[in-house]
Amino acid sequence: MRKLMIFLTALVVLNACAKRPDAIVPVNIPMASYSNMGCQKLARELVDEQESLAALSKAQNKAATSDAVGVFLVGIPAGSLTGGDKEGQIAVSKGKVQAIESSMRQRGC
Repeated sequence: MRKLMIFLTALVVLNACAKRPDAIVPVNIPMASYSNMGCQKLARELVDEQESLAALSKAQNKAATSDAVGVFLVGIPAGSLTGGDKEGQIAVSKGKVQAIESSMRQRGC
């Protein structure tokens, strides 16, 4: 019974860890959000969103590393507990990048 409790506790702690950015699935953002923009505006939006995604990804990698170290040393995902997990923001940002790219392809930009 004790081994089962240890296993379940370890499972819960590991699931609480921050994911790496490449493992985060994008949120579905409708292309209609960008339908009223021209090619130049879309290109600027794409660059801005890619920069935002890069900054979020850097922070997420830092949180994931902190979680791994924290779980290894003390059994606590420190990065996630201190607000370092940016999974939701990364998912939205990835969705925006995909929607902008799709809108640009549709317009022939």
